[in-house]
Amino acid sequence: MSVRVQPITRDEHLAFVTARPSASHTQVPSWGEVKPDWKAESLGWFGDGGQLVGAGLVLLRPLPGPRLPGLPRYFAYLPEGPLLDWHEPGLDRLLESMLAHLRRRGAFAVRMGPPVVVRRWSADAVKAAIADPAARRLRDVRATSYEARAGQVADHLRRMGWRQTEATGEDGFAAGQPRYVFQVPFAGRSLEDIHNGLNQQWRRNIKKAEKAGVKIVRGDLEDLPAFHELYGETAERDRFIPRPLPYFQRMWSALTAEHPDRMRLYLAYHDGEVLAAATMLTVGDHVWYSYGASTSRRREVQPSSALQWRMMTDAHELGASVYDLRGITDTLEESSHLLGLLRFKVGTGGEAVEYLGEWDYPLNRLLHKAFELYLSRR
Repeated sequence: MSVRVQPITRDEHLAFVTARPSASHTQVPSWGEVKPDWKAESLGWFGDGGQLVGAGLVLLRPLPGPRLPGLPRYFAYLPEGPLLDWHEPGLDRLLESMLAHLRRRGAFAVRMGPPVVVRRWSADAVKAAIADPAARRLRDVRATSYEARAGQVADHLRRMGWRQTEATGEDGFAAGQPRYVFQVPFAGRSLEDIHNGLNQQWRRNIKKAEKAGVKIVRGDLEDLPAFHELYGETAERDRFIPRPLPYFQRMWSALTAEHPDRMRLYLAYHDGEVLAAATMLTVGDHVWYSYGASTSRRREVQPSSALQWRMMTDAHELGASVYDLRGITDTLEESSHLLGLLRFKVGTGGEAVEYLGEWDYPLNRLLHKAFELYLSRR
């Protein structure tokens, strides 16, 4: 099969995404508007008969510094994409066509994140690993299940010259999209099944919040400042750099314009005060808990547990097949301040999931090396 890659319209891109059961929220057309420092382009993969067989949102970042003579030079990034049949025998042709297009576009390097699952660990397996003093990292713990074809995709990419990026953030968190996430399977399960899958502490906390009078409400654009105030407090407490309020306002405007349920905001009130808030994203039958925020005040009324349960309830009502709590730390060290977050997510009774991670292809090795050096010094 011969393949050509070319720009497609937003409508064509969105129609391709909508026809799939699941796609990352970072691969919908509107996500480009959330990233104003990048130039966004919707790409389509066309087969012999002219049929659209793949799509992807590519974000193009200009090379920092003075512009070089000739074409602008870009770092091309397809977060959690592109949307292809990754087990297609002609995968090399699909990717070579993309590289050729992006080279013509002026890209000096390409980074992508194949949405391919490698292995999964049940909640019990993760809990046992946390309790085992000999276990240092999740990646070294025996998985509950393996996806055999993922290794074939990884080997194929290496033979083509792609190289897997390493996590650069603290405790295994990458600067890009997370390689390790925690998900709660919803497909074929009733809400009662999901509730029964929560651990005893989660169920107790939900009941405690209900008895204390915690109320969960849907928010709107004007409620984002209240969310952001708690988010700033959370960032200081958990030691990460917060995104500014305009980022979330852009996110809301762009995503909800594309689909009214693409992004939701939830706030947990107690005695008239907002104690916790979170954003939820939906594409197809995949729902993500995206950003969470909470105050240290009145934690005994368990607002975060009540908030999560309301979001899970609404996700189930939307027909979700998976509720995705996003990134988790790979480290199992007690000294890690992120281990508490992992324990919180494990309490949902879901599973830890490893994806194939992000991969780079240098089209111009000299410029790619210079860009990597620039990123390391930021």
